[in-house]
Amino acid sequence: MSSPLFEKFLQAFLETLTMVSVSAVIAFLIGLPLAVLLVVTSPRGIEPSPRVYRLLATVVDGVRATPFIIMLILFIPVTRLLIGSAIGVPAAIIPLTIGITPYFARITEISLREVNGGLIEAAQAMGCGRWHIVRHVLLPEAFPGIAAGMTISIVALFNTSAMAGALGAGGLGDLAIRYGYQRYDTAIMLYVVALLFVLVTGSQTFGDRFVQYLRRHR
Repeated sequence: MSSPLFEKFLQAFLETLTMVSVSAVIAFLIGLPLAVLLVVTSPRGIEPSPRVYRLLATVVDGVRATPFIIMLILFIPVTRLLIGSAIGVPAAIIPLTIGITPYFARITEISLREVNGGLIEAAQAMGCGRWHIVRHVLLPEAFPGIAAGMTISIVALFNTSAMAGALGAGGLGDLAIRYGYQRYDTAIMLYVVALLFVLVTGSQTFGDRFVQYLRRHR
């Protein structure tokens, strides 16, 4: 691989890591409270609120049902308004975050629902408030599952970030399209696929080991 091409691969690699890491952090910060609200306000939650639950569930499922490529197009005016451009890494972070947050929230919701109901009942019998239960019972018990959900979300982000390259978002997907597909260079596309494979398997392996560590030490 020539030096200029190697530099392009390095730049694309760093752009992909930036898109995935920033989107993952924002998705965690938004998706975790969203999942908690879904669990707390559900019909069998500790503070049932059917209207709030239906509203949140409808929004979450509506975003999840929207194909990511369509979301990229729909949010072009928003990214242009907020950032001043509809292309590049900063512009791609917005639809990536919006697309992955409901996905992560639903996975986290499942983990929270799997917490032993006896622990919640015991906390309620001791007079604990709902947010005390969330902080000291639900979240600690569900954290390994939440970490596993974050791992799955990060893997999904690598895939969607590559798809975002089709609309000039930068990163490995953009490199594969501009220097591989459009120039009929199969080798570059294979290099990109191999690099994405390493990123995905590396993230999955690290996430699995982290989850195992949490389960052993909680």
